[in-house]
Amino acid sequence: MAKLTKKQKEAQAKVDGNKAYTVAEAAALVKEVSTANFDASVDLAVRLNVDPRKANQMVRGVVTLPHGTGKDVKVLALVTPDKEEEAKAAGADYVGLDEYLAKIKAGWTDVDVIITMPAVMGKLGPLGRVLGPRGLMPNPKTGTVTMDVAKAVTDVKAGKIDFKVDKTGIVHAAVGKASFDVDKLEGNIQELLSTLVKLKPTAAKGVYIKSIYVSSTMSPGIQVDGKSFV
Repeated sequence: MAKLTKKQKEAQAKVDGNKAYTVAEAAALVKEVSTANFDASVDLAVRLNVDPRKANQMVRGVVTLPHGTGKDVKVLALVTPDKEEEAKAAGADYVGLDEYLAKIKAGWTDVDVIITMPAVMGKLGPLGRVLGPRGLMPNPKTGTVTMDVAKAVTDVKAGKIDFKVDKTGIVHAAVGKASFDVDKLEGNIQELLSTLVKLKPTAAKGVYIKSIYVSSTMSPGIQVDGKSFV
């Protein structure tokens, strides 16, 4: 096991492992125990009482964080020539089609989100092996396959994220940066948790949210009281 630094030990000492904090308390505490010498990402991990292997218990969705992610999201718009200006005006970092398809085929994936049009999806099919494992394959359910390219780009830039439960039943998502004000972190966390509750599968029985933890890069995990959010 790696040896803890003095800062990490001090951070761990501030977190009561036996306590479940309110969302507001956790948001304040995660800022206090963030020891990284850069603006660390704040992440939420929510363990759900679902079996992701069953289609009727898969939890997947999108949420627009009211205060954004704090990250400069790099967007690639794979569109036909008539949509290029629209995508550029909305703020897409890369806009085009065949030249970027060739780059992706060669292994280039230096983007965070890919937005495209229904008519282009046929060309993306063969690139599934490259894009799928990296979570970059556009999907109509997440709003990244659409004719309204401008809105899709604007939404992503403003803090729209997509998430899905992993094979162990946990949803992981970035909800901001350690530099965010406490109320902004709290608002983002509340929004994601509320969205997860709305997406509860009818097949899920018993307690739906088993545990919630918030942490920043290299900080200890802080348990959140599942009853403390709206």
